[in-house]
Amino acid sequence: MSHTHPHELVERALELSRADGCVVIADEESTANLRWAGNALTTNGVTRSRRLTVIATIDGAEGTASGVVAREAVTPDEVESLVRAAEEAARGAEPAEDAQPLIDARPADPRFTEPPAETSAAVFTAFAPALGEAFARAREAGELLYGFARHEVTSTYVGTSTGLRLRHDQPTGSVELNAKTADLTGSAWAGAATRDFTDVDVAALHAQLSRRLAWGSKRIDLPAGRYEALLPPSAVADLLVYLSWSSGARDASEGRSVFSKPGGGTRIGERLSPLPITLRSDPAEPGLEAAPFVIAHSSGENDSVFDNGQPLAATDWIRGGELTNLLSTRHSAGLAGLPLTPPIDNLVLETADQAAAPTLDEMIARTERGLLLTCLWYIREVDPATLLLTGLTRDGVYLVENGEVVGAVNNFRFNESPVDLLARITEVGRTERCLPREWGDWFTRAAMPAVRVPDFNMSSVSQAS
Repeated sequence: MSHTHPHELVERALELSRADGCVVIADEESTANLRWAGNALTTNGVTRSRRLTVIATIDGAEGTASGVVAREAVTPDEVESLVRAAEEAARGAEPAEDAQPLIDARPADPRFTEPPAETSAAVFTAFAPALGEAFARAREAGELLYGFARHEVTSTYVGTSTGLRLRHDQPTGSVELNAKTADLTGSAWAGAATRDFTDVDVAALHAQLSRRLAWGSKRIDLPAGRYEALLPPSAVADLLVYLSWSSGARDASEGRSVFSKPGGGTRIGERLSPLPITLRSDPAEPGLEAAPFVIAHSSGENDSVFDNGQPLAATDWIRGGELTNLLSTRHSAGLAGLPLTPPIDNLVLETADQAAAPTLDEMIARTERGLLLTCLWYIREVDPATLLLTGLTRDGVYLVENGEVVGAVNNFRFNESPVDLLARITEVGRTERCLPREWGDWFTRAAMPAVRVPDFNMSSVSQAS
């Protein structure tokens, strides 16, 4: 890794640019990880990486074209070739549909010229001994623990030819813990997201898994069908993260999504849930802090390289059960006639009265008969018009009768739309930070409640374990 600081590469690229406009993004990432299997650590390591992205814009008679080129581990001597490659790509491109003036300058981040933030194995100082204690308890109980922990810190520097000099340091951590019975017939999963591992309670995670393995000592076979179901925060997060990714303003306004209004326009203003629930994002959300400005390495349905540096603010996507906003760039907001509401890298679902919201255990205690899920996986889209998703249950589905868990049941394939589910939820629990199981590699900053659905569609029995 070059000793050149990322901001120096940004300034060098902007200095060399001959384009009409230029955006340069430097990402410096460091990671630390631990892996374990069968109650013993297997591997650990620390890595560093650097990526430089140059976005060149060329004005022409028919519009502005953009060229984007990114490379890893760029040295000062390689910056010019990267800049020229981006300019060549822009000259050979058609005018960009999402072209907009680059964001105007504002006061530079005072940390722009400082070295990048870093992580190291020291982030696991408290976590690793707690994990060792969990291994000992697992051996004594005849359990096997598997899993991994990962922490990364990415420092992103954004500079533009209009004078923007912005920086954001993003810590991201996650732990996934899987417990199995000694004969490997029983399995349970728990995960947690964190910024620094100081708030990860390994003993509590392990106790939760031991409890579920005990529930699984009795096996019950059930057929496919519609069941009352309790979905824990992780499962809710996986469904609503996908809903968020699918909530583009342009797709909705052009009649191509579940948020399209029959006859034209969008469903903004329509009630999606009879309950007073709010789905929101906020770059300053405590514990889920995310970039306070747009960082776009490429253009897509809900991202535009021309919007780099656009400030982000707290946004309600659903407020009091009513759809209030859809994802948009400056370009797509203009097409749809909607406010500018870019993506924000966190997601919170909550009910209006958090103080009165029940815990998951309280929801179990008032269940006459239903299924308690652990998590969902292998989620795939079936129909974008309804946002129908299919997927599988995994690592524990339990039968609840008269307020008690009476055993573990077989896994299922499910077919459900998260938008349709919002209309059918009858109870919302207490919101807590959680780790999406399916999307945890891409999205970790989530806080969700457990929810009760009276008729969750288990479309077929699955042999998945």
